[in-house]
Amino acid sequence: MELEVFVVDAFTDKKFQGNSAAVVPVLEWLSDELMQNIAAENNLSETAFIKAIALNRYAIRWFSPITEIDFCGHATLAASYVLLHFLGCKGQIEFVTSKVGELQVNQLRDGRIEMSFPNQLPEIVEDIPDALLEGLSISPVKVLRNRQAYFAVLSSEQDVRNVQYYSDKLKLLAPYDAVVTAHANEFDFVSRYFWPANGGDEDPVTGSIHSGLAPYWAEQLGKLDLTAYQASKRGGVLFCQVMNDRVLVSGFGVLYSRGTIYI
Repeated sequence: MELEVFVVDAFTDKKFQGNSAAVVPVLEWLSDELMQNIAAENNLSETAFIKAIALNRYAIRWFSPITEIDFCGHATLAASYVLLHFLGCKGQIEFVTSKVGELQVNQLRDGRIEMSFPNQLPEIVEDIPDALLEGLSISPVKVLRNRQAYFAVLSSEQDVRNVQYYSDKLKLLAPYDAVVTAHANEFDFVSRYFWPANGGDEDPVTGSIHSGLAPYWAEQLGKLDLTAYQASKRGGVLFCQVMNDRVLVSGFGVLYSRGTIYI
């Protein structure tokens, strides 16, 4: 069996930046074991498998190197990039997911890919886990949580860039991940994302977490249109718009490679 595979750098317009995701179109679902093995072999933050349902309507599943993921933004952007640029899709794309409902995607005039995500505004946590406090070198001023992660709000952008993390501690937060964030100068807010329990240590750029970060900072800053920067080593820029129960997250994508998987 041969499968086509694409690798796209998401949330960047430059190669070797943003977050890389593999995209594997399939006619029928492979076994969970085989998809997990492919994702582990790819060894990227995520591998997205997409299966056509109808015109411009696709089922999508996301796998990290160690487990299937409920929701992944950058691999959704990568999958959309492949569909729009290489597989003949035109107009709005709809992705069907098992955990977060349907996701609508459109390409904007400037080339950005805009994804409609559910609003996942986090809520204040009173009983802060020791694993979170011990897993970060800088204490948060506030902690929140949504269905995906703990949100550690730090005092400054420099704290976000400087904070060290300890994977052995943060892994104990499973099934939750951890994101640190602060108000910024050039951008509305910055963040870094750690997910040792579900995929790796630090994720380069995490689209899904901005469905929680954007509504939080929209409330704090009193604005609905925000620009964000994920301050990982590779880095990435995300454009966010908060709309009641939805959050629009957009960014650019760049093709890195296109090839064949031999099974």
